[in-house]
Amino acid sequence: MMIKVGLFGIGLDTYWPQFEALLERLQGYQSQIADKMESFGAEVVNVGLADSPIVAREKARELKTEDVDILFLYVSTYALSSTVLPVVQKVKCPIIILNIQPVAAIDYESFNALGDRGKMTGEWLAHCQACSVPELANVFNRSGIDYEFVTGYLDEPQVWTEIQDWIDAARVGSVMQNNRLGVLGHYYGGMLDVYSDLTKQSAAFGTHIEIVEMCELKKYRDAVTASEIEEKILEFKNVFEVVDACEEAEIIRAAKTSIGLDKLVEHHDLGSLAYYYEGETGNAYENIVTSVIAGNTLLTGKNVPVAGEYEVKNAQAMKIMDAFGVGGSFSEFYAMDFNDDIVMLGHDGPAHFAIAEGNVQLVPLPVYHGKPGKGLSIQMTVKHGPVTLLSVVEGKDDVFLLVAEGESVEGPILQIGNTNSRYRFSIGAKAFMNEWSKQGPSHHCAIGVGHIANKIEKLGNLLNLRVVHIC
Repeated sequence: MMIKVGLFGIGLDTYWPQFEALLERLQGYQSQIADKMESFGAEVVNVGLADSPIVAREKARELKTEDVDILFLYVSTYALSSTVLPVVQKVKCPIIILNIQPVAAIDYESFNALGDRGKMTGEWLAHCQACSVPELANVFNRSGIDYEFVTGYLDEPQVWTEIQDWIDAARVGSVMQNNRLGVLGHYYGGMLDVYSDLTKQSAAFGTHIEIVEMCELKKYRDAVTASEIEEKILEFKNVFEVVDACEEAEIIRAAKTSIGLDKLVEHHDLGSLAYYYEGETGNAYENIVTSVIAGNTLLTGKNVPVAGEYEVKNAQAMKIMDAFGVGGSFSEFYAMDFNDDIVMLGHDGPAHFAIAEGNVQLVPLPVYHGKPGKGLSIQMTVKHGPVTLLSVVEGKDDVFLLVAEGESVEGPILQIGNTNSRYRFSIGAKAFMNEWSKQGPSHHCAIGVGHIANKIEKLGNLLNLRVVHIC
């Protein structure tokens, strides 16, 4: 999803007749910033440079009409705060102040050799971005307007990393606000930590929650054709290593359910799904729910993350991770290895096959622990290397994001037909377990590859959600 990024430069009209070519030079810097932002996959609405309160109001109307998702305010030189306030008041979207100099430092020797104090002043003003920053902060604070800074210089890699992170976070925020989350079935009875307030989830993320029915899924499943089943089994074999022990009847059963799930998702335009069901022994719905894992894993790897046990909060966390492009596999705590100082996490049910280390196996399970029936399951390990854990937490007073960075490491795992991986954390396994658990998340989390806590913190800022970063 491409987002609209507003770019608004500020300066002071009094300077332009005083200092030759200063305006054009500053406009050039702003164009460089706009071009770089576009390379990050954003549609940039660059309204140019405002240098007076009158011009600022014209720019504000343009930005408001364009309905930008986030506004970058480029301080090109000293500017009056009265030039800025009308814009941010009207646009009403997250504000990032760009305090970006042309270079890391003025060339003092060349500067002082200019010999003309007028020219010297003009040159200084081209590097005078920091001058307005306290003034803007003062006015924003007194006006109750939230903002953040990016401070540095044009060729500084860290500046562009920060800007890209803000753009990525805004894009993910937009994904969540436009997402349709399906809920199918009911909670796993007794998992009080998993129970969610759907209104709070919609309020926190803007997500639409669509309640979908098992009978509709059955309708789609009953209508599948032989050619559709053949095509789905081929997809299984292309994505999974289908072990020889998988019975043909079980593969066909899973394929029919997968086709039904695809049609349910398509009909309701779902971007994520949380599900659980049991059903009476021998009931048609039990037959469906004991054959969903392969299909739900395919959906998860194709940007429709699916969380089992009706874990709505974790479906949200998985969608966030998937929208950042890092996966987001459904996980819970399996065990601790105090000899190796690691924590083992995994889960039965759907996994994110796009972030697997090696093959993703489709294997038979003689029993689904704690659940009815038997059928096919996914066995895989999350890719070795840096990872980020994310939980969407419903606390006593708010919905917040809980995040930790660690490493997926090699070592023995449990070959029980589930996802299963070993994770190491900088603060050690004991401290991690204590600090993570103390925040009161559910026993599920989403795991993605790479370290993206900084992006999640920016997402929390944009959505006005608290972020707790453990390590």
